[in-house]
Amino acid sequence: MQPSTHREEITIGILALQGAFVEHQAMLQKLSLKQRIHIVQVRTPEDLTKCDSLIIPGGESTTIALLARLAGLLGPLRDFVKVKPVWGTCAGAILLAQAAEGTKKGGQELLGGMSVTVMRNGFGSQVESFEAPLEVEGLRDSDRPFHGVFIRAPVVLSLDPSPSDPAIEIVSRISTALLPYNQTTLLPDEDVRDPRDPSTIVAVRQGRHLLTTFHPELTKDDRFHEYFIQRCVLPSLS
Repeated sequence: MQPSTHREEITIGILALQGAFVEHQAMLQKLSLKQRIHIVQVRTPEDLTKCDSLIIPGGESTTIALLARLAGLLGPLRDFVKVKPVWGTCAGAILLAQAAEGTKKGGQELLGGMSVTVMRNGFGSQVESFEAPLEVEGLRDSDRPFHGVFIRAPVVLSLDPSPSDPAIEIVSRISTALLPYNQTTLLPDEDVRDPRDPSTIVAVRQGRHLLTTFHPELTKDDRFHEYFIQRCVLPSLS
């Protein structure tokens, strides 16, 4: 059931410094919802103040963080994450995590917001990029797999909520049988979705935030964008 809200229009920001922000915008424009969606490409702190929520796209996480710092956005983004819904895809997922491993020399600036630790390029480099069908709880037509596009995707190493943090909901896991054979993080010859193994997690929600290690914006399927609005954005406005 769609959460109720008195708002006739919601404003979704897309961090538009680098990466697949245009693809996210095109996907949002396809949606058919009761609320009108106004989209803001966020490049300045002023842009961010107009937004009810934010999407951080896939791209290169170190570059996005550097450009955000140069634009004076890092502080405002960290403040935004504390109070409004944010969805990070791939590079955006790294930035939304509270800790990251496998970072470039000098480390990785993060926004935090979700009690997870991730590893950059956890499934391997560009040549290990892959696609796989995903079973996703809570999507419209959830019996229909979602086509996951993994490009230098991060891997979830651990879920680290403190007692005061919102509960973490695992939205989707990937079978290790679907992973590239030359990656070393998991064992691809076992067709499992081990509930004890965080590295099989590819989508997770915590409170108002959503993290996906893959790129829903690079498909023709708008169901994840609908999910973010229905499960994360609208409840925060009601």
